[in-house]
Amino acid sequence: MKKPLIKYTAVELFQQDVRVLKNINTEINSGDFFYLLGKVGCGKSSFLKSLYAEIPVESGEASVLNYDMRKIKKKEIPLLRRKIGIVFQDFQLLHDRSINKNLEFVLRATGWKDKTQIADQISSVLQRVGMENKGYKMPHQLSGGEQQRIVIARSLLNSPELILADEPTGNLDPETGRGVVELLLEICKSGTTVIMATHNLLWPENYSGHILFFENETITDMGNS
Repeated sequence: MKKPLIKYTAVELFQQDVRVLKNINTEINSGDFFYLLGKVGCGKSSFLKSLYAEIPVESGEASVLNYDMRKIKKKEIPLLRRKIGIVFQDFQLLHDRSINKNLEFVLRATGWKDKTQIADQISSVLQRVGMENKGYKMPHQLSGGEQQRIVIARSLLNSPELILADEPTGNLDPETGRGVVELLLEICKSGTTVIMATHNLLWPENYSGHILFFENETITDMGNS
């Protein structure tokens, strides 16, 4: 039976005292694939940021991976974030080092010490995203689609329960974008919950998922595409 990883009841979100979203009521279970749909500026990114405590939840009830987001302590936030993989639209790779060194940096920053285990984990995630032969390359030597696959590999390093992808195809051509969406769906099928923000209506038309539609400060549950 699927368990709820995220549950929001009557939540409001604010950015610098301006309300962004109101009366959020939603539940996301383990193994679900969710699309956040809506125009730019409608609150999709704010909702994602609230899931990893970048934006505080100040009203209602909110639970993410068994953390009460109304009461989460500062020292607990890194522990929550370790269970979440984040895929950014603009890659955010370190351009002064190779792909392997980018991934090693993340592992060491999250407490990994053993060189062999680090090398094995890097090899494993690169293989999972079809980039096993690219670890020695520098980010600028890769295409946009390849860089986004590396970002997805990075998000998998700590075997997260949840992946948040914020407009992961926004900077990619349609063909390359399709490959990224298919990769995220594959990861979801292996049991990881994926939440993907997008304004591209083609993705839910072509690839089934649960839709949350953002408009006028509200989120409407549209069910499965």
